[in-house]
Amino acid sequence: MTALLRPAIATVGAFTLLLGLAAPLAMTGIAGVVFPHQAGGSLIERGGRVIGSALIGQNFTAPRYFHPRPSATTETDPQNPGSTRPAPYNAAASAASQAGPGSAALLETLRARIAKAGPTPVPADAVTASASGLDPDISPENAMRQIPRIAAARGLPEERIAALVRAAAQRPELGMLGEAHVNVLRLNLALDRLP
Repeated sequence: MTALLRPAIATVGAFTLLLGLAAPLAMTGIAGVVFPHQAGGSLIERGGRVIGSALIGQNFTAPRYFHPRPSATTETDPQNPGSTRPAPYNAAASAASQAGPGSAALLETLRARIAKAGPTPVPADAVTASASGLDPDISPENAMRQIPRIAAARGLPEERIAALVRAAAQRPELGMLGEAHVNVLRLNLALDRLP
């Protein structure tokens, strides 16, 4: 019996070390050399201080900033054990709402968001959360809809902010992979740099 178990245990141990430890460490090392910014979390700094990541959205709510798409992340409600409360862009609780297309609660939420968003048609990403609840990007159409509010709050001409959105918009990879998008954190940092 030990003659059969010993090679099996040795094989499992060897593959565990090789595929569970050596291969991931090698890939991490290669990624750190070839793509250091991305491997380090795509961190964004201002004044030598890390203020966020280009990969995780932040909950901007002030009228002078571009707002991200809604977030479905939640946290435990300390006042009501067993329940949760909204915690927008909580990276420790990445998850979708799990509400399907037939959900009355989702329909009610969408109607409220559409009413708040203003005149229709409204870009889908202005009223729906992403699957992770942490999406850092919005569509250029969503960004353009927010320009009048930001221009009024900052006392800037709308065309100046629109030019900023057009410059920040990233097109689909190879012209066809993904959708055009704008990173909200980078766009808001560019807003803050405007004189």
